[in-house]
Parts: sequence; structure tokens; C-alpha cells
Amino acid sequence: MNVFRGLKQFFWQDKGFLVGAVLGLAAATALGLVYPRLIGVLIDDMIVPGKYEGLVGLALLAVGIVIIKASCQYVHGFCGGRLGNRVAYRLRNACYEKLQVLPFSFYDSARTGDLMSRLTADIEGIRNFIGFGFAQLLNTAFLVIFGFAMMGTIDWPLMLMTLALIPVLSFIAIRFELNIHPVFRSIRASVGRLTVSVQENIMGVRTVKSFASEKHEMKKFEKGNADYRDNYLALADVWAKYFPVIEFVANLSVALLLLVGGIRVIHHSLSLGDLVALNGMLGMIVAPLWQLGFQINNYTQSKAAGERLMELLNKPVSIRNPEHPLVLNDGDVQGHVKFHDVSFRYPNHEELPSALLGFDLDAPAGSVIGLLGGTGSGKSTVVQLLLRAYDVGEGAITLDGVDIRHLELESLRRQAAIVFQESFLFSTTIRENIAYGRSEATDEEIVEAAKLAQAHDFIMELPLGYETIVGERGMGLSGGQKQRIAIARALLLKPKILILDDSTSALDMETEHVIQQSLRKVMAGRTTFVIAHRISSLRHADEIVVLDRGHVIQRGKHEQLVRQPGLYRETYRTQYADRPDEWEPAGERRVSG
Repeated sequence: MNVFRGLKQFFWQDKGFLVGAVLGLAAATALGLVYPRLIGVLIDDMIVPGKYEGLVGLALLAVGIVIIKASCQYVHGFCGGRLGNRVAYRLRNACYEKLQVLPFSFYDSARTGDLMSRLTADIEGIRNFIGFGFAQLLNTAFLVIFGFAMMGTIDWPLMLMTLALIPVLSFIAIRFELNIHPVFRSIRASVGRLTVSVQENIMGVRTVKSFASEKHEMKKFEKGNADYRDNYLALADVWAKYFPVIEFVANLSVALLLLVGGIRVIHHSLSLGDLVALNGMLGMIVAPLWQLGFQINNYTQSKAAGERLMELLNKPVSIRNPEHPLVLNDGDVQGHVKFHDVSFRYPNHEELPSALLGFDLDAPAGSVIGLLGGTGSGKSTVVQLLLRAYDVGEGAITLDGVDIRHLELESLRRQAAIVFQESFLFSTTIRENIAYGRSEATDEEIVEAAKLAQAHDFIMELPLGYETIVGERGMGLSGGQKQRIAIARALLLKPKILILDDSTSALDMETEHVIQQSLRKVMAGRTTFVIAHRISSLRHADEIVVLDRGHVIQRGKHEQLVRQPGLYRETYRTQYADRPDEWEPAGERRVSG
């Protein structure tokens, strides 16, 4: 029960519902055991002697018991339903909240489909067990105790004879749980993998169709589906071995009771009514014992689900607020950023080289810093460290002279706005996408931001304008349109630090030029980091830093770097190969004929 002790915080505050569900079911069970006793009285006191005067009273008593039992079952259902749903509600909120605070390093290896499976199917398993399954398990124990107690009041030797088989049933049930739990863990894992496969296929459907890889995807899904099927076949094998045995042992006790009890009735040492009552009580005890396998099955499923949920809830949060964080107020931030001898290696990737080594940078408030380099050079790492997506391994990063590790995370990130190379849009209106970071923004502010991002004109051409609902992940819009909306979303925040992570890569040269002109107005008074592969996006920067494998290999202004041999100049020449007059420095002009 370690899993359920770990989940205690989610259901113990509603322990009243838990007690109500258990007691309601226990009372209904105890009242149900009265029926066989009434039948015994009917046979011995009325039918056999032929005295029917008390028949109406006995029938009315039975009706009263039925009403009380139904009321107890209502209490069980009401309390169990409330308990299960409240636990599921809290668990779902807790898991979702955990996903919001987990660091970027967790998402580097997390699978969306698996996380969705935990927040849906696994929580549903917990809800069913805590709401009803736990009470059913306890009820089985109550039924055995109450049933054999009532049997003992009628004939204790027969009670002891049938009771002797209970340890055998318990042993079989324990063996069943030990065998079936690993199977359910495998089933839960295979469900997660299957969900991942479906989710990735749906998200990447354009890529799949573009490469005509439908058959490959079907084979991949079929493999996961076969694994899911094989796990359930293994489960069916365990069930097939268990249930015949438990049914045989359970019904053996009934056969022994009828044999021994029948002989005693023949020899007049036991009345017929008592034998019928004993058989009815034993039947009521045996039925839930025979179903104990199903209850253990539910328990094991919920245990496996709980382990997966606890694994998520117990994930360490490596990026967190300090004990006494400094909160940044919007009006007090200047935006002076400094990197002091920063080195960093991505967690859980010790086999890879460091992403940054001895990186120094001084970005005064309002300056524009350009970052250039090939894939894996460390450009994006710089801005991720600035936003504390990860913490530096060595060195420090300061904002207005304060180490960012001493700042409140939310207030730090509120000072910065980032436009990623891959723009993500939510499945909602264009207006709500632009206002995502500032839901209180006015229509005028939203339109102004869209105009600065050169998005207003194409938005107004859409049938519903700003109220147009974009498809999932922005489907229905071109890459350039999505990036312009993402730029508008960042500009609306009016941040002190603006980060453009190759944000114009999906735009044509003409649109990029227009947006660059608008961005230069927006950059005024803001510290801006521009990550780009196009020299045209960097040439107006106050300082350009050229990175290669985590090392700074060049730095300076465009006019300086273009005259120095090195990566920047080679990149410039490559991009302007069709316009040599643009890139040939003075004194190096080609001499004609």
C-alpha cells in the first residue's frame, strides 16, 4: 500500500466520504446476511410445523430490511462517487501543475503521448479504485467476518469446517496479485507507447504523407499494437489459471457444507432451516471471494497507475525560486545583461561536449547583441540560460548587477519575450494568440503589435479577421504568417529584454526587410538578442558574437567582422555571392580587365 500512502494527501482530506462509502457498503452487506436467517426461520418455524400466523410480519420485516439496505447502498454510491471524483480532480490538477514547473531538461526526453496517458487513463484507474474498489476490498473482509460470525451462532462446527478453506483462498489470491502486477505495469507502459505513436503520427501527418511513409507508420503502429495485445494475452493467461482454481476451492466449501450438513439433517442433529440458512450465508461469502480476483485485478491496475503518477509527481524540480527571491518590478528594470565566464553542459548528456565554455558577454541596457554560428554552436543555449531554462554549470549571469539565480523566476521571465524559430500557436483565435502573454491588452494594442509585425494586413484578409480560429499548432497558416503572429505576441509584452531566435527564417527577403525596419523601432530602449543565420538580420547589431562548439571565435560590429578572416566573413561572402560589390572590403575590389 506504499503507493496509496504516497497518494494520501489527495484523498485523506475527504476521509469522511471514504468512511461513509466503507460503512455504507458494510452495513448493506451485514443486512444482506439477514435474508438467509429469515429463510431458515420461515422453514423451521412456519413451513415445517404448518404455522403461518407470522408470515405477514416476516415479510414486512424483509421489506424493511430491503429499504434500509437500499439506503445504505445509496450512501455507499454517493460517498464513493464524490470521493473518487474529488481525488481525480486533485490528482489531475497536481499532475498538470507539476508539468508546469518541471524544468526544460525533463521535456528533453519526455513523450507527449505518455504524459497524456498518465493524466487520463492512469488517473481514471485511481478514481475507480479509491471511490469504489477500496470499499469493495474491505467489504469482502467484512463479509467473511460477519458471515462466519452469524454461521457460528447457528452451528459452529460447520462454520469451522468451511472456515478452514479461507486460508487456501487467501494464499491463491496473494499469488495471483504477485503474478498479475508486473503484467499490469507492462500494459500501462504499452498504452503510453501506443499513445505516443498515435500522437506523433497525427502531429506529423504532413511529413508522413510528404514522404509517402504511411506503410512505415502502419508497421510501427502495428508493432506497438501487437505489444499491447501480447500484454493482454499474458494477462488472460494469468486469469485463465487463477479463476478455475479459486472457483473450485470456493465451491468445494459449499459441497462440504451440503454433504456434512445433509447427513446431520438426516440424523436430526441439524434442522433443515438451519442448513438452508447456513448454505445461503456461505453462498454470500463465497461469491465475493470468487470475485476477489476481479477486485485484486482492479487494485493491481490502480497500483500500477499510481506508481506512474507518483513517478511524475516525485520528479525533482531542478530550476526553482531561491528561499528569499528578489522580485523584479517592471519600472525598476534597466536590462543590463552580463555573462561572467559561463560554462554549461546539458544535464543527462555527459557524453556530449560542453554547450558553452568560458562565455563572456556584456550587453548594456538597450543594446542589440547578434549571435551567429552553426548548428550546435551554443547560440540558443545563451538565451536559454538567460531565461533560466537551465542553470549555468560555472560562472554567473547577472541582470542589472544581480545574479539571475537570486531572482523570482516568474518576474525574471516576465521581463523577457522570445520569438522562437518554430512558432507555436494555440488552437484559438488570432486575437487570443497575440494577447497570450497579456490577456488584458486592448484591441488597439493588439492591432498595433500586429502592424509592427507586418501581420495586420493578412489578418484582415481572413474571413473573421482577428477572430479567425487557427487550426491545431497554427495549421491553416503559412510558416511566415505564424512567425509574424508570434512576433506580434512578443512585441505586445513590451519587454525589457527581447529575444529573436531566428525569428525571420520563414519569411521572404522583402517581408524580412520590412519587419527588420519595424523591429529596429521596437528594439529602441530594449536589450535585444538576435540569433540568426542571415547576415541581414545581424548587421545593425551593436555587437556580434560568433560561436563555434561553445567557444567565442569572433566578436565585434558588422563593419569590423566583415574585414576579418573567419567564419563571419565566409558566411557573409556565401550569402552575398551574387553581389560581390556588397561584400568585397575596400582595397580588395577586383581589378577589371
